[in-house]
Amino acid sequence: MQPVPAPARRSTLRQERHPNCVTTPPVHRGSMPAQPWRGFWNSVGTALLCAANAVLAGGTPAARKPREQPQAWQLAANRRRLAFALLTLLSTGVASWLFADAQPDYGSGWLEWGQIALFAILSTWVVTGFVTALMGFWVMLFGDAHSVSARAVQDHPVDASARTAIIMPICNEDVATVFAGLRATCESVAATGHATVFDVFVLSDSNNPGIIAAERAAWEGLRTTLAAHPEQPQIEVYYRLRERRTHRKAGNVADFCRRWGKDYRYMVVLDADSVMSGDCIVSLVKLMEAHPKAGIIQTASQAVGHATLHARAQQFGSRVTGRLFTLGMQFWQLGESHYWGHNAILRVAPFMQHCALAPIKGEGGLAGPIMSHDFVEAALMRRAGYHVWLVSDLVGSYEQQPPDLLSELQRDRRWCQGNLQNSRLIAEPGIHRVHRAMFAIGAMSYLSAPLWLAFLTFGTTLWMTGAQVLPDWQAVPAELRSLWAWTLAMLFMPRVLGLAAVFLRRGQAGFGGTAALLGSAMLETLVALLQSPVRMLAHSFFVLIALTGLKLEWKSPPREAAGITWGDAIGRLAPMTGVIALYAAGIAAIDVGALLWLAPVALPLLLAIPLAVLTSHVALGSWMRSRGLLLIPEESRSPAVLRRAWRHAAALAV
Repeated sequence: MQPVPAPARRSTLRQERHPNCVTTPPVHRGSMPAQPWRGFWNSVGTALLCAANAVLAGGTPAARKPREQPQAWQLAANRRRLAFALLTLLSTGVASWLFADAQPDYGSGWLEWGQIALFAILSTWVVTGFVTALMGFWVMLFGDAHSVSARAVQDHPVDASARTAIIMPICNEDVATVFAGLRATCESVAATGHATVFDVFVLSDSNNPGIIAAERAAWEGLRTTLAAHPEQPQIEVYYRLRERRTHRKAGNVADFCRRWGKDYRYMVVLDADSVMSGDCIVSLVKLMEAHPKAGIIQTASQAVGHATLHARAQQFGSRVTGRLFTLGMQFWQLGESHYWGHNAILRVAPFMQHCALAPIKGEGGLAGPIMSHDFVEAALMRRAGYHVWLVSDLVGSYEQQPPDLLSELQRDRRWCQGNLQNSRLIAEPGIHRVHRAMFAIGAMSYLSAPLWLAFLTFGTTLWMTGAQVLPDWQAVPAELRSLWAWTLAMLFMPRVLGLAAVFLRRGQAGFGGTAALLGSAMLETLVALLQSPVRMLAHSFFVLIALTGLKLEWKSPPREAAGITWGDAIGRLAPMTGVIALYAAGIAAIDVGALLWLAPVALPLLLAIPLAVLTSHVALGSWMRSRGLLLIPEESRSPAVLRRAWRHAAALAV
């Protein structure tokens, strides 16, 4: 046996003790201080005190705070937000008045006014979604002159000094999916001719030894593969394994900023399942260079990649209907947009200076480290005077959806707690009103579930206590029938508008043709209707967990579709099915005819287990695709970067 040379022994010992010593560049430390939060009531008190001082000062010039001259886009945004608020309040006010006027004498004032209050809140929520989709429909057909556009900067040069880090935080992910997408992204960036501007960092928080070894091997393989093409400059790819795994993804990004943030002007943040084309990433840098006051520019990512029926329905829905909501929010947010935490570019210096996240003081589920960091970072960036934009005309940004319903609910569980936690920051000083609204919208995305459940429960309770509303459609007052029809129209019109936009833009060929598009829309709507009651009950449970402070596990949803087993489905969904079965039995004991009214909610919950299993397997999704159903344009004519990612994933899996 040959003795190991001394330098090699020293190198081996150094790698064992410090596993990142040969996988990362030299550390160039910078600071990223976090300012403590004032707290909700303290912030409210401070705001009232400032308002009182302003009134006592009498509006003298010394008391006035100088304001910057608003830009054209800000004036347009104010007009749009005013129109948004008026449409929402007017529609909700009229509907709530009609609902209250049509109510019979229940004999219980608390139940009656509780039902009216719930109707008003839920109507506001439904109308808000409809108006957003309507604005998105307008943008899809006519564009938006006030929005930041990627087309306007295509000829803008990329300065060699605009150093940009592409960072991918990961934690116990499927290694083949992660590095296949990353390799395709790196190759696409290299093909643009701007590879020397970029460095790539894989920032691992994994704690599974097998996964860590696979990540290290995949990183080494990626570097070797990229170096095998000397004909063009390649991106430098680094790998860091974080040993002190604090504050989850936000802590991982902050750790990168403190170590190497001073070396870069921008950073592009990817998720573990992200794939981005080189042209898209280079365009993001050009947009940042052309708009020096932009702090964050977010792409409108397209979900693509999984073959299960659940994921394919989600992909189709996000492409047809979800895009309207994205464009609608862009329409009324403009430079005060939100941030989804990935597939976006950030200006590093102000991010380090202003966007560090202090934990929220207190105890319970809504205290501690910030979980849904993205909305908060966008709010802090805007508070610092930088703009946050959503760019909708930039193609080449892709992500995956959870492959099945259980994975989606697992993700929603932590999103629910994070969004409810963010609502505690809604009164923080200096936060722009749009971002305060986004904190409220994020919380309402999950609070709406228990509110809908309460509304249905109130209605059933009122009927059981003897109200004269019988389970006979003809016996229901005409005003109530009209209001229910109006509510259903508000809920389903975004889907209709999404289809109309596709036809008006003559884009049905990308969805397999007219017949396939209409069939796909009906199938996606059916899947959504069957899954909605399950989501409602699950989200209600998640809200209860968050508000009571029960322990919440932080686990990433699986990136690969393996199919739900019957045992997993029964273990997760049987309690919901049992509750609704007992509830239906109780109603049937009083009046069997009333079950007809419960059927739209009860049947999907009773069938939740087989539906979850059925929609989680690749075979059914592949069968649908072979018949042209649930197709999206990215599948009809797949972009090169996606074809590369899928090919690399197949090779790595083997």
